[in-house]
Amino acid sequence: MFTHSPAERPAAPAAGGFAIGILAFAGFAIVSTEFLIVGLLPAMARDLALSVSAAGQLVTLFAFTVMLAGPILTAALSHLERRRLFAAILLVFAAANALAALASDLWVLALARFIPALALPVFWGTASETATRLAGRERAGQAVSRVYLGIAAAMLFGIPLGTLAATAIGWRGSFWALSALSLLLAVLTRACLPALPQPGRPPLRDQARLLKDPLLIANVALSVAVFTAMFTAYTYLADILERLAGVPPQDVGWWLMGFGAAGLAGNWLGGLAVDRRPLGATLLFTGLLGLGALASTALAGTPAWLLPALAAWSIANTALYPVCQVRVMKAAPRAQALAGTLNVSAANAGIGLGAMLGGLAIPQWGLASVGGAAAAVALLAVLAVPCIARIRPAGG
Repeated sequence: MFTHSPAERPAAPAAGGFAIGILAFAGFAIVSTEFLIVGLLPAMARDLALSVSAAGQLVTLFAFTVMLAGPILTAALSHLERRRLFAAILLVFAAANALAALASDLWVLALARFIPALALPVFWGTASETATRLAGRERAGQAVSRVYLGIAAAMLFGIPLGTLAATAIGWRGSFWALSALSLLLAVLTRACLPALPQPGRPPLRDQARLLKDPLLIANVALSVAVFTAMFTAYTYLADILERLAGVPPQDVGWWLMGFGAAGLAGNWLGGLAVDRRPLGATLLFTGLLGLGALASTALAGTPAWLLPALAAWSIANTALYPVCQVRVMKAAPRAQALAGTLNVSAANAGIGLGAMLGGLAIPQWGLASVGGAAAAVALLAVLAVPCIARIRPAGG
């Protein structure tokens, strides 16, 4: 029978479920902070007398800060008691959102984006590991998928509603609202998250040895490929809906919310599948992602086919968030927080690469080509899975 050490023993179901729910709400606030700016760029640029392209570099700054700083900071902070760590991260987000609301120029905004980008990968790495400890390793995928409901909820509600709210209270008001939400969640986390045994602090040198594990490195590289496939087309979904499917501009937001709603099923399915076969789940949902993105662009002019294609794309897209996170964590069971953060860094690398690849394909072959480009990268990731399955961990 499977047993747990004291540091790994799952919490009581009710307590563990409530704690994981708090982490999901925290994830909602954190992801909304990361991506809300996309919808606010035009208003921010007008207010601060910037070009949209200049303001858009704030998105790039955030993504690459996450990619570069995440593993180092998580390795340095993963020993901290979880309630205090999560509360501190949420306080950082509250302060950063308040600073963004008060920003008078691009440089202050850049600082307001840089600071939370340092904390985001620490949260996702340690929250995924904490959810696993609360639920037990047998239910790790389901626990992480519940935390990742925060991402799905942010895509479904937080970002669209924050953008709509900005028309009523201004972009600064949206940042103030996120600051208040982050502060409230910091208080709830500190007060309600159950106490967990304080993790040990392996020397940074020992944690760095993970980077010599061929199985872990292969899984991280696979996540880069998967997220590149995801964002090659997803970055341009609004444009696909408007220009290829003929959706009126004022209705695009509702279609995006529908896309996010379909993804809720993917979050649940991904959490179930990854507990059984992490690589098999990656292969399944990555294949479905490529087919869904390709079909959505190819059939955009035929609503009867477009809707199921978008649903398949959305389900696979959302499922791959927890699937990739748990898969990488399972490849490094002795340092799951650091492994989880390596996956977050890989995801941000893929986000940047996917947006660049789609951006290069559009002027060369047209907007519809992003579906084919996404499918091509997804195929490469699928073909890599059997090769990774044959790799043994270092010392294994």
